[in-house]
Amino acid sequence: MIYLTIFVLAAAISSPLASRARMRLAFPKNLFISVFEWFGELGFFCARLFRAALVPPYEFGELLRQCDEIGSKSLPLVALAGAATGVVLSLQTRDSLIRFGAKSFLPAVIVFSIIKESGPIITGLIVSGRVGAGIGAQLGSMKVTEQIDAMEASAVDPYKFLVATRVLACILMLPLLTLASDFCGIFMGWIANMLAEPISLRLFLESGFKNALFSDFIPPTCLLSSLMFCWCD
Repeated sequence: MIYLTIFVLAAAISSPLASRARMRLAFPKNLFISVFEWFGELGFFCARLFRAALVPPYEFGELLRQCDEIGSKSLPLVALAGAATGVVLSLQTRDSLIRFGAKSFLPAVIVFSIIKESGPIITGLIVSGRVGAGIGAQLGSMKVTEQIDAMEASAVDPYKFLVATRVLACILMLPLLTLASDFCGIFMGWIANMLAEPISLRLFLESGFKNALFSDFIPPTCLLSSLMFCWCD
């Protein structure tokens, strides 16, 4: 009787442990498979997106509406974030550069920091937070209320009307919003620097853009902002 009791208790205890062990052993396999499934679904999505964007007819009206929704309505928030970034860069780096006797490099530090790093990243984060969440909520509500099914029943391609227009609008508007963020950041950086030590705008821009090349401007503006939006979305 004692041995039977010990056997029953051992079986009751070992069964959850065995199931947990099997789950732990299966977890890396399931994770590996889910990663490949995610990349496969992403590939199919991109293929349908390119086909919807390149094959006529084109939805120019919806594209313009999405450009207005993503671009002009995000401009005040992006400009405010860029201006705050320029002020912070000017105030924080000024003391450090003065300590090392490199005060004359302050305009170049502000310009290069905003153009190559801060401007595109801040723009991508702001737009993804404002627009990405809105797009996800809108498409999710349309899916729940079966509006997408109604579009398919009406012979309207959802990828062409809903997906391609929004992706193209993001690709078109993000570089322009990055330009606005860079401008506001550099201008407010000059304002903060001028309040500490008077300097003309022309001298500030000449010192900041003295060693700047066009290749320093294009990759962060056109690529980093778009990649940042896609990653955050």
